[in-house]
Amino acid sequence: MTIKNGLIVIFIIIGLYIVLDMRDHNFKRAVDACVAGSQKLSDSKITDLEEARKFCEEQIKKTK
Repeated sequence: MTIKNGLIVIFIIIGLYIVLDMRDHNFKRAVDACVAGSQKLSDSKITDLEEARKFCEEQIKKTK
């Protein structure tokens, strides 16, 4: 394997790591936004922060 091919493989691995890391980051941001939105709704049935986080995670996973 030449040095050029080795560099291409290394860049692909780094790129995949970044993409997979950003996917987790985007999921966390979506959950945080959902929790913040549910806290602003005064007539929301969810009053506990952990319960709201679990509910939002389940709803976001359902839509994927």
